[in-house]
Amino acid sequence: MPATISALFRNETPVRLRLWSALTVSAAALLLAALSLIMSSVQGQVRVIGREAAPQAATASDLYFALSDLDAQVTRILLAGDSDELAGSRVDALGAYRDRGHQVDRDLHQSLNAGAAEVDRVIVLRLMDGLAVYRQRVGQALAAGSATDALGYYTQAANLLHQRLLPDARALRDAGTARLDDAYVRKDATASLGVTLAVLLGGLLLALLIGLQIWLARRFRRTWNPALIVATVIGAVLPAAAILVLNVQSSHLSHGLERGLGPYLALSEMRALGYDAAADTGRYVISANLTYYRDDFTGKSACLTGDPACTTPRLDADGWAPDLSGDPVTDAASARGGLPRLTGADVLSRWDAYRTGHERILTLAAAGRTEEAVQRLTGIRRGDAAFDFAYFDASVSAVTDERKATFDQDLAAAERTLTGWVLLPIVLLAAVIALIPLSVRKRLEEYR
Repeated sequence: MPATISALFRNETPVRLRLWSALTVSAAALLLAALSLIMSSVQGQVRVIGREAAPQAATASDLYFALSDLDAQVTRILLAGDSDELAGSRVDALGAYRDRGHQVDRDLHQSLNAGAAEVDRVIVLRLMDGLAVYRQRVGQALAAGSATDALGYYTQAANLLHQRLLPDARALRDAGTARLDDAYVRKDATASLGVTLAVLLGGLLLALLIGLQIWLARRFRRTWNPALIVATVIGAVLPAAAILVLNVQSSHLSHGLERGLGPYLALSEMRALGYDAAADTGRYVISANLTYYRDDFTGKSACLTGDPACTTPRLDADGWAPDLSGDPVTDAASARGGLPRLTGADVLSRWDAYRTGHERILTLAAAGRTEEAVQRLTGIRRGDAAFDFAYFDASVSAVTDERKATFDQDLAAAERTLTGWVLLPIVLLAAVIALIPLSVRKRLEEYR
């Protein structure tokens, strides 16, 4: 048996008193170091989630959405052409194309300058290069002297968007989501470790303080030691409070993920899909009724409505059943189930209204009434497809903004919960460490 442990059982009161005090001080020092380091780490990880990982994932999702709308606006511009009747629609589409272009540029620069990994920087640079080519093809389509040339250039632009730009944007978004997943997992692991250490070291400190109080009461026939009572209260309350704080901040962030950030990312994907599907209506008319675009719209619309016929690369029928990856953000941000799961019946009814208009436009185009189909598609009056889609998009945008606000509120609540908890354990446990020698000083003086 080691000498220190043997000394505890020796019948020499000053030796046992000093050793017991030393063990209690050591337990308090260990608890101080553990709580301060854990709280500092959790605060840093929450900051990474809120100020780095989440904004990067949101920017990547916004980029994917803006690219999808960019091409949708090009179809409106081409369909409006030089018609005086559709001049308002053309001006509106040109303005939206310009705004989405600025949004894409801003998202790309933010992604490039946000401390992204090297692989993400490569994707962003490739996107910038591809976007320059895309804009060149769009410019050529708008300046073409014939409808055939315009269609050729536009087809090249659309193929570039779907075969290169959108897949790269999707890869960037997935990388951002994976980084956010990692940040959440690391933070939860640190918080769990903190709870375990608070229970073990807090329990050890409390046991030593109570044991010292009892031993002093029996040995010196004094019922209470005020200094030890204060230290014991701190030793009991502080670990319990730390556990509560760690659990509360985890609850805030979990709620923010499940009710805010996850649905926000999923809705961003749904909005992008909606814009791409709406563009298929215009592509069908531009391409002289190419069946591919009709079928493509049907598959994308099924994803929006939660139909198992969904045929997009991320939400195809083979993987339509909920496929939980075990990653918190990836699962919460899953768009499986479509708009009914994410928004409710009102938004879905607005998409149904657009889909009805889409079918009417395809019927007109198939009957050779192309001019009327174009007017239905590009008009901005109530009952026109552009109006119905804007009405649908406004409702999705409102829900998306609400989800983002929910995450921001929960993130702020988690940060407030952790405020001061790096210094608080230092101050209170330093007081405990000071109170222990104070509580035994007079008893030791009796043996001098």
